[in-house]
Amino acid sequence: MYKHIDKLEIAGFILPVTLFTVWYVATMEDAVPAYLLPSPWDLIRTAIDFAIASEGLTPYSGELLVHSIASIGRVVTGFGLAAAIGLPLGFLSGRIALAKSSLDPTVHLIRIVPGIGWLPLAMVWFGVGESTTLFLISLASFFPIYVNAAQGASSVSPMLVRAGRMLGASELRIFTTVIIPAAMPSTVAGLRLGLGLSWAYLVLGELTGVTHGLGAVMMDARMLGNVEMILVSMIFIGLFGRISDLLLLGSFRRLNLLKGSYEE
Repeated sequence: MYKHIDKLEIAGFILPVTLFTVWYVATMEDAVPAYLLPSPWDLIRTAIDFAIASEGLTPYSGELLVHSIASIGRVVTGFGLAAAIGLPLGFLSGRIALAKSSLDPTVHLIRIVPGIGWLPLAMVWFGVGESTTLFLISLASFFPIYVNAAQGASSVSPMLVRAGRMLGASELRIFTTVIIPAAMPSTVAGLRLGLGLSWAYLVLGELTGVTHGLGAVMMDARMLGNVEMILVSMIFIGLFGRISDLLLLGSFRRLNLLKGSYEE
């Protein structure tokens, strides 16, 4: 068993090591111009400078913290708003026929429109900056949260509900102690999808003209032709996104809201 686990863990390193090797060879042999793809070592130096160097040495020295705080704050706010609306509506839609008939046609129509299609309208409604970014994050993450919560709630075994009623539990108690726990795997999957989309649409929103944020750094770096900074910002967004996903999943596990068999 342990050998099997070790092999799986090792297998996870094959692709990144291969990509890194190809990247290293391509840049060392000048197969790709440095202004299109910097070497790994240039990227590492840029990341270190961005993270811990004294401010003012280069255009982005030591600015990682301030930009990260701005981006993380937007993700937390937008995702939190989407979850606060999407979860209760999804649970209601999954259990109450009238709610499903009232909500589903509109939700499934709107969710087909890609997020970038909402950008021009959001900029007209909210202007350029913070409000547009939060709107895009909330809108994009709402749909998978709602759909998965509804799917989870609707797929709860009727036998569990009948058992709760036979034991004299009220409808509210059945909802909170039977339906929500049984729907949790699907619900968590929706939350994770929504969180991932929050990071994706964070970048879209921050490209519209906010002053701080990793997406804003990417836009400024593009105008300066600083490919290293664009790639470093992308890497940090990916890292923060993965960390937030692990924290979300870990919090549900710590609260014993997920079974151990839940697949990551």
